[in-house]
Amino acid sequence: MKFALIMGASGDIGKGIAQELAEKGWSLYLHYHSNVESINSQLQDYQERYSKQDFYAVSLDMTKEEDIPLFLNSIFQVDVVIFASGFTTYQLLTEVSSMDMERMWAVHVKTPVILMQQLQDKLARSKHGRVIFISSIYGETGSAMEVFYSTTKGAQLAFVKAYSKEVASLGITVNAVSPGAIATKMNQEFTLAEIKELESEIPLGRLGSISEISFWVTQLVDKRSGYMTGQSIIISGGWLK
Repeated sequence: MKFALIMGASGDIGKGIAQELAEKGWSLYLHYHSNVESINSQLQDYQERYSKQDFYAVSLDMTKEEDIPLFLNSIFQVDVVIFASGFTTYQLLTEVSSMDMERMWAVHVKTPVILMQQLQDKLARSKHGRVIFISSIYGETGSAMEVFYSTTKGAQLAFVKAYSKEVASLGITVNAVSPGAIATKMNQEFTLAEIKELESEIPLGRLGSISEISFWVTQLVDKRSGYMTGQSIIISGGWLK
């Protein structure tokens, strides 16, 4: 049986990834922090439809380093780790509080790195070790009004490039999927007019769908992706590239 840990499984993209992996026969650890309703709904659905697989809810506030050891005690076999947790703020850099900086850094960079330190041995014992970050086009290009978010996403991509070299001999691949503008709850702050203006800037003329992100994650966990590592797959409809 193959197991994937999905950090941020309660969010839109994390849930989409979980649904596709469950359909493909994966057993899952579904991480959440506050949105337990999403996880409970997923658990009920997956357990009813995929009775031969195992599904577990695992909780962690990624801003609290002291809670990581207890969280890790709940993770046994793991073949794939997917980091889909994330949040942003829309404001000038001069308006971003140090607390928001600390929280964003912890969720996007520090806690994922700490988790990889502890989970590396489990992934090395797997014949299918995969690490996947859901990063952002802003990690590639940067964005005004989301400067610190862009900084943390850029740090994720730097980690992918460096860590992939360190663990290649262990049979572990490390890659990122970097979405552009995707139709998720993160875009609910925008008005319809703002969405239309954004779509006009995208060569394909629309926002991406969640399934267009989860599709590429499923490709990266496939055995035939084993020769690809240290890469970022940009899914942006041609926007900002």
